[in-house]
Amino acid sequence: MSSVEHPRRLPLLLMVVLVGLNLRPFLTATGPLAGGIRADTGMTLQTMSLLTLVPMALMGVFAFAGPALERRIGARRAMIAALAVMAAGSAARLFVSSAGELVATAALIGVGVAIVQAVFPGILKRHFAGQLAVIMGLYSATLMGGGAVGARLSPVIAALGGGWRVGLGWLVAPAAAAMLVAGLVLPRDARRADSATIRVGHLLRRPRTWLLMICFGLVNGGYSTVIAWLAPFYQERGWSAGTSGTLLAAMALSQGIAALLFPALARRGRDRRGWLWLTLALQATGFLGLATMPDLAPLLWAVAVGAGLGASFALTMIVALDHLDHPAAAGALAALMQGGGFLLAALAPWVTALLHERTGGFAAGWGMHLGIVVLVTVLTARLAPHSYARALAG
Repeated sequence: MSSVEHPRRLPLLLMVVLVGLNLRPFLTATGPLAGGIRADTGMTLQTMSLLTLVPMALMGVFAFAGPALERRIGARRAMIAALAVMAAGSAARLFVSSAGELVATAALIGVGVAIVQAVFPGILKRHFAGQLAVIMGLYSATLMGGGAVGARLSPVIAALGGGWRVGLGWLVAPAAAAMLVAGLVLPRDARRADSATIRVGHLLRRPRTWLLMICFGLVNGGYSTVIAWLAPFYQERGWSAGTSGTLLAAMALSQGIAALLFPALARRGRDRRGWLWLTLALQATGFLGLATMPDLAPLLWAVAVGAGLGASFALTMIVALDHLDHPAAAGALAALMQGGGFLLAALAPWVTALLHERTGGFAAGWGMHLGIVVLVTVLTARLAPHSYARALAG
């Protein structure tokens, strides 16, 4: 198989960028706009956490359906349908009038994102097999960069007129653009994935699949907490919506840069553990600073935790895809990892909100994630390349 089956390489790269940019802004936009949303809807902190918890939980649940959906209708149709769902959810946010409606739109977008995340890694492995580390880095970087765009532009757009509804609803435009490009660029599926190749049931019986889920979920719990509460955390310390949004954007931008850089640095050889441990050290630095010295160097803490989270996301995706050679099977493993992982990650903002209610601040939540980083550091030792074949054999 050639490294790119489809001859139009640049259009495929454009699609990678556009799709990645659409997968996180709907989450990162809500934190900077939290003040206006709470004032209009009466949402409490725990209710606000549902804007992250619900879509991330659905991102987990529907990720499990990705392999079956690809087998039934093909990867191309699944991608286009998912992007259409995301566009519809963003458009609906222009007209919401209650907390329940806003959470429902978050759920709708989360379903679309889940299907994209479940199907897209297999597509990338199929078309960019020889450059997988670099392409996964590009995909992860644009995914995180999209989070920066949402955090920075949404409060600006809201301030220009229309309030928080427009600050959330404008994301229909990039989603529609990604859907159009995917429809034009993705080749029609030559054949639907072989169900024997995907072997979802077999993968779910392997401890390695669950180890990947746990590592991915615990780290992304840090991400979901940061995007939900970093801006409100500093707003409680007297920052404005715009300034806290800029800090969140800097965090997301550092994610994107690290997600692009680390896979390129780690592309030689298959053992990514040293690089993963470095990403965890960056996360530990950021969470320790937020928990104990938040006003000393806010930008440093945000950039450290963002770089660690972004690079860890990209490298863990690559590790999952490295386990299996066949694109459909590797994509199924990545989908299952994301499914269980996002279900676990969805709980983190809610637990942090609960800790805030009990302690009166966010320090306990940041401390919780510091402890989680230590746990994942230990678990990562098991992800040695020589164990890949044995871990999923059978």
